[in-house]
Amino acid sequence: MRVTVSPLEFRGVSVVEPDQFVDARGFFMETYHRQNLLDLGLDFNFVQDNHSRSRHGVLRGFHYQDHTAPQTRLVRCSVGEILDVIVDLQVDSPTFGRHIAIRLSAENRKQLLIPPSFAHGFLVLSDVAEVQYKVTGHHVPSAEHSLAWNDPDIAIPWPISDPFVSDRDRAAPSFKDYLANPGFPASVVK
Repeated sequence: MRVTVSPLEFRGVSVVEPDQFVDARGFFMETYHRQNLLDLGLDFNFVQDNHSRSRHGVLRGFHYQDHTAPQTRLVRCSVGEILDVIVDLQVDSPTFGRHIAIRLSAENRKQLLIPPSFAHGFLVLSDVAEVQYKVTGHHVPSAEHSLAWNDPDIAIPWPISDPFVSDRDRAAPSFKDYLANPGFPASVVK
């Protein structure tokens, strides 16, 4: 089975769509195949898999680990549907401070490949959603940060005005706070 990788307008961000074998029983797909990605020039050493389950209206994010412990993420929604949103935090990037949103679902089986210099968050659109993602670096508490999900300078048009957000995410710093001490300053290798 093969995989299709479609780069988006943000540097290093791609939609990954594994081929699927579909018949009367359902479907089969390889959600990750290292050699297929290597053949496309994508070389990642994923070291950990994460899995979350959330109910409708839950918003998780924005989260990232700074340049001292960067993580590339390969995100998919295996149950339900989410609006997956990323924000470019690389100061010298042409898309710095901009966001991109994509619906990931069990139905469309798309995956989002996210470079380390992006904050990541998602909103659950279905009754429940299970999100699974591979990461290239382990969790390092000293490098872990968040960014306000509702920051007016980023202005995400979330389809739910009052999502369920954790205390940590509710208290996340603003984009202006990030600018004062960026986790991905200019010239940091992505």
